[in-house]
Amino acid sequence: MTRNTLSGVNDIRSAFLDYFAKNGHEAVASSPLVPRNDPTLMFTNAGMVQFKNVFTGVEKRPYTRATTSQKCVRAGGKHNDLDNVGYTARHHTFFEMLGNFSFGDYFKAEAIELAWNLITKEFDLPKEKLLVTVYHTDDEAADLWKKIAGFSDSKIIRIPTSDNFWQMGDTGPCGPCSEIFIDQGESLWGGPPGSPEEDGDRFLEFWNLVFMQYEQIEPGNRIALPKPSIDTGMGLERMAAILQGVHSNYDTDLFRTLIEAVAHATGVAPEGDRKASHRIIADHLRTSCFLVADGVLPSNEGRGYVLRRIMRRAMRHAQLLGARDPLMYRLVPALVREMGQAYPELIRAEALIVETLRLEETRFRKTLERGLSILDEETRSLSKGQNLSGDTAFTLYDTYGFPLDLTQDALKPRGIGVDTEAFDAAMQRQREKARAAWSGSGEAATETVWFGVRERTGATEFLGYDTESAEGIVLALLKDGQEVQELKAGEKGLVVLNQTPFYGESGGQVGDTGIMQGEGARVLVTGTEKKLGDLFVHHATVEHGSLKLNQALELVVDHARRSAVRSNHSATHLLHEALRQVLGDHVAQKGSLVAPDRLRFDFSHPKPIDDGELAQVEEIANRVLLQNEPVVTKLMAVDEAIESGARALFGEKYGDEVRVVSMGRGDGSKAFSVELCGGTHVNRTGDIGVVTIVGEAAVAAGVRRLEAMTGEAARRYLAEESRKLREVANILKTPVDEVSSRLTALLEERRKLERDLAEARRKLAMGGGTGGGDPIRDVGGIKLMARAVTGVEMKDLKSLADEGKKRLGSGVVAIIGVAEDGKAGIVVGVTEDLTSKVDAVALVRVGSEKLGGKGGGGRRDMAQAGGPDGAQAEAALDAIEAALAAA
Repeated sequence: MTRNTLSGVNDIRSAFLDYFAKNGHEAVASSPLVPRNDPTLMFTNAGMVQFKNVFTGVEKRPYTRATTSQKCVRAGGKHNDLDNVGYTARHHTFFEMLGNFSFGDYFKAEAIELAWNLITKEFDLPKEKLLVTVYHTDDEAADLWKKIAGFSDSKIIRIPTSDNFWQMGDTGPCGPCSEIFIDQGESLWGGPPGSPEEDGDRFLEFWNLVFMQYEQIEPGNRIALPKPSIDTGMGLERMAAILQGVHSNYDTDLFRTLIEAVAHATGVAPEGDRKASHRIIADHLRTSCFLVADGVLPSNEGRGYVLRRIMRRAMRHAQLLGARDPLMYRLVPALVREMGQAYPELIRAEALIVETLRLEETRFRKTLERGLSILDEETRSLSKGQNLSGDTAFTLYDTYGFPLDLTQDALKPRGIGVDTEAFDAAMQRQREKARAAWSGSGEAATETVWFGVRERTGATEFLGYDTESAEGIVLALLKDGQEVQELKAGEKGLVVLNQTPFYGESGGQVGDTGIMQGEGARVLVTGTEKKLGDLFVHHATVEHGSLKLNQALELVVDHARRSAVRSNHSATHLLHEALRQVLGDHVAQKGSLVAPDRLRFDFSHPKPIDDGELAQVEEIANRVLLQNEPVVTKLMAVDEAIESGARALFGEKYGDEVRVVSMGRGDGSKAFSVELCGGTHVNRTGDIGVVTIVGEAAVAAGVRRLEAMTGEAARRYLAEESRKLREVANILKTPVDEVSSRLTALLEERRKLERDLAEARRKLAMGGGTGGGDPIRDVGGIKLMARAVTGVEMKDLKSLADEGKKRLGSGVVAIIGVAEDGKAGIVVGVTEDLTSKVDAVALVRVGSEKLGGKGGGGRRDMAQAGGPDGAQAEAALDAIEAALAAA
């Protein structure tokens, strides 16, 4: 790479990383923009954030040198450059920080030598144009610059202020630093660092070498780090401007490409009085896309609110450029082409990014149109210096979704302000009204404590769509329904954090479990649920140590359990669509349970599903599973999502914006399954492993239930079923594939034997009884066949009576069957010619009474009854004979 060569941003990034990799550094991927290891930061704002715990000695890694190109955002909280973006040459909300790091491996001498060789040999910057600053007491760094770079004292500027003593926040790693500057020439106004003209553009700082020696425990209290370390940060955009010979980052190749895309889409030239709008759109496009790719979605709180402000600021400028339709989403492909290779998460999330931007801009345009119309009406009578009423501003916010800052921005050109005190008072009145409504809501009144917690802490930021570990700060602790300051070892309670990777139970998916730990405390999370829609509550047991308010904790979700839950949840989507294809469009989800070991899916269907249909459903689900297609998530307006064919899930409550989950290849260009769902899912359908249906049954009128397993649970289930089948085959002494036919033959043989046995017993029963002598008696001229038998099924007694009637020709048959348990059944039959004289029902009731029974029933020619005392069989027959004689 030579001086004055226009090196592309991608080339510079690669050259930097390759240089340090050749010098023994591990090339580490950028961490997400949502910090996983520092809950005090809104966004990752420096390259060292992901290494914070390595510097403090809490975390160990398999390398002692690292290099990164870290994506960073400064648009909220302490580091907020939002208002300057677009109007200066180098302010951005999103930027890339190139860095090299030493974790106790090398220190100042090698850090300075590595930096000097890179910028003068690899990047070929002119040595005579370079100068450095050091902290005013850091003689060691000054001497090293003299030795390595050959600088004179005039090229080494000692700075006594915090500008050359770096620290990330009020606490954490810190130390003196040395900044490297380049003189961009006399044509630009400005003086060297430390001079009255230092804010000019002539001397540009492009690299900061931090010599990390201390950890700031609290203000005024520093301790030495276990091993002195190095943290450097070079702004990629600034270095690109230097190497490409331009004085504005917005004139580098990457930004030129994005700005040209804006100009092409709007038809407005990128220069002139509209230049700032082009720059704002280009900058905010990068920020918006990268934040969405890292799991942040626009909302009215926290990170989501910052993202919404950035998006809407760019969208407002798109409208100022004359864009009549949503613009931002049409620019995403240009960004992905430029940065997707270095950051593949952009490619993976492109569909989600496009839909999120399109939805947000569509809604914003409606909000803007309504809000500006109302503002115009309400401010016609106002003049410069006056204020819009706070109640009107609150109505715009509460009813029309018009943010306060947008109202202020719209009125600023006219010199009209907003009565913010009245706005805040209106906001408080609404909160009190909502609290009163909550307190009077019946059963919900038992959990009024959550309303106060939610009002104080705000919504919990859920990080779990793309991570299973993070850090969070304890915002509320509850024990036995009451807020407390601390949970001690052995105590159980509920924990609310500012952010969490733990999924809260909803939509049928069970809540996550796992571990929280920090400051000597270890806490077992036994479950997670959601209160008030967006407050995540962790059920916790303190195993040791204590848990206190404002404590920072490392949060780790049970990976194996989460993975199993994800597989089962994604499988419900496949089964839902497979059921529709097999059974019909009437199939709709009526409930579900997504647990780690199984899934349960309730759906509308009027009759049982036969084995062939179940097999077909299972086959379709597994066929789509084996496509191993990515599971794609988009953000859409709920009405639009449903109109597009996405299916809403039973029991899920939806806001104006919803996550739409698509999986598998269907017919043509359509996805196999498209559903509205806020749960967690596998990355690809193949991650489910296998879907096995293990049960089907009715749960209510018109509602059926499928039970199924996936992954490892399904494998174990199938293995056990296979073992049982082999065991049966061994018992039958037949091959496994012939078990079914062999069992069918055996069952048919058994049924034949049972029929033969029953017939033999009937013949035996009619040939002799328990009593002696001839069973046929003459009772007043009527023949009576009375017999007590054993070994005959109760259901066969009637056929024995019919047979007896045939043998008699004319007469009465009374047969009592005594079972093995001592109970008895009795049947009385009367031939047709005698039914006018003799009633079988009356006779059977007489016999039943002797057996300890209560009556009986039937017709005059055939009746039956029973009783618990079979020992009285002969007495019952004698009673029937006596009754017949008296008839």
